[in-house]
Amino acid sequence: MSHETTDLEYFFQNPKIHLDERVWDLVSRLTLEEKIESMLQYQPAIERLGVAAYKHGTEAAHGIAWLGEATSFPQPVGLACTWDTELMRQVGSVISDEARVYYRRDPALNGLTLWAPTVDMERDPRWGRNEEAYGEDPYLTGELAKELVKGIQGDHPIYLKAVATLKHFLGNNNEVDRGSDSSSIDPRNLREYYLKAFEKPFTEGKAQSMMTSYNLINGTPATLYHGVNDIVRGEWGMDGFVVSDAGDVIGIVKDHQYYDSHTPGVAESIRAGIHSITDDADLSKQAIRDALAQGTLQETDLDQALFHTFRVRFRLGEFDPAADNPYALIGEEALMTEQARELSLRAAREQIVLLKNERSLLPLDPAGCGKVAVIGALGNEVYRDWYSGTLPYFVTPLEAIRAKLESKDAQERVVYRDAKDRVTFAAANDGARLTVDSSGDMRLSHDAEPTVLTMNDWGYGSVTLTDERLGTYVTSDEETLRGTAKEAYGWYVKEVFGLTPVDKGECLWTTWNGKPVITGTEGSLKVTEAVNQDHTTFRLETVSDGLVEAIATAQAADTVIVFVGNHPLINGKEENDRPGLELAASQQRLIEEVYRVNPNTIVVLTGSYPFAIPWVQEHIPAIVYTSHAGQEHGTAVADVLFGDYAPAGRLNMTWYQAEEQLGDIKDYDIIRGGRTYQYFEGEPLYAFGHGLTYSPFEYSHLRTDAQGPNPNDRSVPEGSVNFLGALDATDTLNVSVDITNRGIAAGEEVVQLYVRPGASRVKRALKTLCGFQRICLQPGETRTISFTMRVRDWAIWDVTRDRYCVEAGEYTLLAGASSADIRLEHPVNVLGEVIPPRQAGQSIRAENFDDCSHVLLDESKEQKEACVRPRSPQRPGWIAFHGVELDTMSEVELQCRVSGNSHDAAIELRLDTPDSEVAARISVGHTGGAQAWMTLSEALGPVSGTHDVYLRLSGEVRLSYFTLSACATGDSSLQA
Repeated sequence: MSHETTDLEYFFQNPKIHLDERVWDLVSRLTLEEKIESMLQYQPAIERLGVAAYKHGTEAAHGIAWLGEATSFPQPVGLACTWDTELMRQVGSVISDEARVYYRRDPALNGLTLWAPTVDMERDPRWGRNEEAYGEDPYLTGELAKELVKGIQGDHPIYLKAVATLKHFLGNNNEVDRGSDSSSIDPRNLREYYLKAFEKPFTEGKAQSMMTSYNLINGTPATLYHGVNDIVRGEWGMDGFVVSDAGDVIGIVKDHQYYDSHTPGVAESIRAGIHSITDDADLSKQAIRDALAQGTLQETDLDQALFHTFRVRFRLGEFDPAADNPYALIGEEALMTEQARELSLRAAREQIVLLKNERSLLPLDPAGCGKVAVIGALGNEVYRDWYSGTLPYFVTPLEAIRAKLESKDAQERVVYRDAKDRVTFAAANDGARLTVDSSGDMRLSHDAEPTVLTMNDWGYGSVTLTDERLGTYVTSDEETLRGTAKEAYGWYVKEVFGLTPVDKGECLWTTWNGKPVITGTEGSLKVTEAVNQDHTTFRLETVSDGLVEAIATAQAADTVIVFVGNHPLINGKEENDRPGLELAASQQRLIEEVYRVNPNTIVVLTGSYPFAIPWVQEHIPAIVYTSHAGQEHGTAVADVLFGDYAPAGRLNMTWYQAEEQLGDIKDYDIIRGGRTYQYFEGEPLYAFGHGLTYSPFEYSHLRTDAQGPNPNDRSVPEGSVNFLGALDATDTLNVSVDITNRGIAAGEEVVQLYVRPGASRVKRALKTLCGFQRICLQPGETRTISFTMRVRDWAIWDVTRDRYCVEAGEYTLLAGASSADIRLEHPVNVLGEVIPPRQAGQSIRAENFDDCSHVLLDESKEQKEACVRPRSPQRPGWIAFHGVELDTMSEVELQCRVSGNSHDAAIELRLDTPDSEVAARISVGHTGGAQAWMTLSEALGPVSGTHDVYLRLSGEVRLSYFTLSACATGDSSLQA
């Protein structure tokens, strides 16, 4: 297609023409080499057509990152604790405003396609990237992400302020081996949990971009996963573009070893729906050229991909007059505005969660709290995570507490010598010297005096060291150690060290990556690669005892506030999962010792993730949680502690008592694994949705408008059950509840609505979030809170028919302040379906099991997914299919589509229980490889009635699908 206009040089430059026609016209004018060049993240300028250079991808998880100073917001894990959709939209709008500022400064380098939000489901709190996402519930995540998307992209019907890129699709929730692991996700987990978080940001938020993940999904690299085209584009109608994560297309060969060369991986990724490749440019472009030459990739495949990437650029207004685009003139005045600062403070306040408040210790009365001790290094720090921007300023809790009490004292005319006399501080870190012998003091500079190091113990063998005099961190350049770093920060955090005791008072010193530190000339420090070399043994001499100092400070105070938590780049970050849920042992001891000498102790926990703190919960009267909240972190904490702001944050994840309550971090089956509040049957430390506030709120009069069909109409649709006054599965339900503030001050409450299903054919969630609102009420005020919901959203995925299904029965609506603090219940009858039994003679895909044990989903190039028994542990696995209806037959045949790769590969059929007598056994053996599929069959003998069918897998066997049907003979058959 090629069009010309009389007023403009090219047809695509005419904004009056339909968007899609303009995009296709531009793509049609590109040469083949220009198309190849444009398939990468950095799209080059095409000067002959007036097309500028453009970069896809600017990090913006909680503010613009890596481009310069920008407004910083709390980590996404904190933003999720606000449960505030309006706030999320406003945060998104500030982020895209500031992206526009940087784009105008350098359009070729600072693109408007923003890599945010992270929508991955956080089914395990040990995930190293927990700080980046919105929690364990798909409804909460979907609603918050949807609103951030709307804020980022703007509300203009044609033009986009910026583009939101949802990441990472799909099943990306462990860092260790993320580039080679496969996430095993069966259809129910997929449809009811993992996909749900992504659906609304696309269908309602209209997100214009998505990033695939590093892992495999059921044995298929995410860049090749059929769900990108089948579900995201086909079912949800996403019309933007899909980008690969950095290095992941090449990772198909390097990490997954899925192909032997880069050419098929690049070609198949493009065909599977990847439109922009974030990878080695030269390697990727050559792979595209080779695929085109081989015929495995067509020029039309490139055209389709480029249509999607350029369509987004058109919608950003790049090819139109600035006067037509309401976002084009956003300039420097939009960067770090006073309104943005206020929004940052609002977000930092709203995300704070009051975990415990015994004896109403909080809020503190400035006139009655006496002398205040702030204890713990986190009390005077504001840390950045990897995706934080450059903070324009920051306020530490210590600074904010001092300023607040100084202001309050001035108002009350209370006289202290100075603010420091009212508020004391102890970092609780040891000061130490590391020496080799009596004359071998270590020095990090040319100073005559030996260096005294402040040691901050982050637990699990990770320590940071700062020069006590200079306040700078010790860091490594892989050859030497110097005390020159301003912060512990970087993809590789080279300011982290290990100090391993080897004898009393002596230790081995290792770098961030485990390399030994040895002494050089004149007391210098070197890093050695030599494993067999004699390592230097350092004598650790304590100059000042941080714990002793902290205890003394606590004893001298009336009120103690202990700050503990994590550093967002140590012991849990991208590429590193957390080694455990507990606080650093030194921090736990600090809390216990301070509490021992001063029971009037408050703990402020600053963290990127949940912690297991049962002792703290049992003993400490008041506990506050905050994420690393950015520039206004300290102000927000002080406002909550002293009652200038009443906390109302709610937890976005279950906090467990101990790691033992969790299964394997790589187990993605939340249903059978009992993960998240939906399926966890144990006693959590804090439940999903938990959070206290300073005013009591009363819930009353939970009601619905459920009228349902005419009670006199007794007709029952086929496959349905009729309840008088029941709702149809297609109905919309309005639910209302009255909330009253019974306190003496204004306060906020997060009203949460859950649904509990009744009897079901399958294991269902204990309860599922289906609505929430954050509201503010004045003292004594009552407000009616209304929710509108679709009954179809209560559906499960029916594996017998490959579709969503609302089961008939009684559902219970639950209104409360958390998933565990349910105040009111209301039953609702639903005129849904009864899932029919499976019928003999039907082909049943193995992945559509009802239950399983020691079985994973893997790839079948014939049927997309297959079941496989994992190599470890060495025990048979089984899959179960409940309620298979077998007619009375003289002979029943089991027919399986299988592949095998070991001599003992076999499938056994058992009826009703996994340990019953073997009814049929198929020996598979070696078929020629994992994707060498054969159809094998075996007779069972006469079977009748309805049975649960168990297929037991032994050896290295894969099962794609099976059939149970009548056979003419009892002989086994083999078909390649």
